[in-house]
Amino acid sequence: MAVMTIRGLEDSVTQALKKRAKQEGSSVNAVVARIIKEQLGLQKKPRTATYHDLDKLAGTWSDKDYLEFKKKVADFEKVDEEMWR
Repeated sequence: MAVMTIRGLEDSVTQALKKRAKQEGSSVNAVVARIIKEQLGLQKKPRTATYHDLDKLAGTWSDKDYLEFKKKVADFEKVDEEMWR
């Protein structure tokens, strides 16, 4: 296995690589190796989708909002015993 040194990377690139490594719980070296393999077509990109559609709502409900929601969905929590016999 060869060892390579990459020179001349902008600070924004190195910071992005460090951030990605931290997010993945991996080393910067492993992240760079994976990205190179993916871009050269030697390794397929993982098909995991991360959605952030509702992130802005997390933690925004008041106690009143939560109780109102629980009240409105209470019927969905009930099991019709007759239906399951």
